[in-house]
Amino acid sequence: MFDRFLLRSRLAGALFASILGATLLVSGGCGYHVAGRGARLPQTWRTIAIPALTNRTTRYRIEQRLTEAVIREFLARTTYRVVQDEASADAVLRGEILSIETSPVLFDAATGRVTTMVVTLRVKVILTDRQTQKPAYQNDALVFRDEYQISTDVRSFFQEQDPALGRMAHDFAAQVVSNILENF
Repeated sequence: MFDRFLLRSRLAGALFASILGATLLVSGGCGYHVAGRGARLPQTWRTIAIPALTNRTTRYRIEQRLTEAVIREFLARTTYRVVQDEASADAVLRGEILSIETSPVLFDAATGRVTTMVVTLRVKVILTDRQTQKPAYQNDALVFRDEYQISTDVRSFFQEQDPALGRMAHDFAAQVVSNILENF
């Protein structure tokens, strides 16, 4: 009796292992891939020039912040070398900051003062092959938002905005590099 039970449990275990193995084998070819590995950029590219983004806003030095963030993200996530000289690059990534707007979102019910602001950033980018001048990636409508609290101390009002812009620069760079690598 015990032998039959042992035989059945071994057969059930072998059957389960076979089904599991077949399922894994079949699902391996379903087209899923790890994010960041589905690049559609030419394999001959080794270098990318990233000149400073053009700033069409009145916000001082926002183009430097965004450009530095994109360069850091490319260096951290890709094997491309980022160069300054466009003539020595395989591709050129250009960007243009179209607008940056700050709007009130929340108010203090007792005083009527603004307590939370939202910053909205609109940017367009294009990555072109330097040899052919054809775009490998282009997006003319990137929008990023972040909010920040307003301090009750009037002197520190603008200090609250800087961390929000830093987060937006990081988010912008991560999104642009992901879009380029994944060909979205």
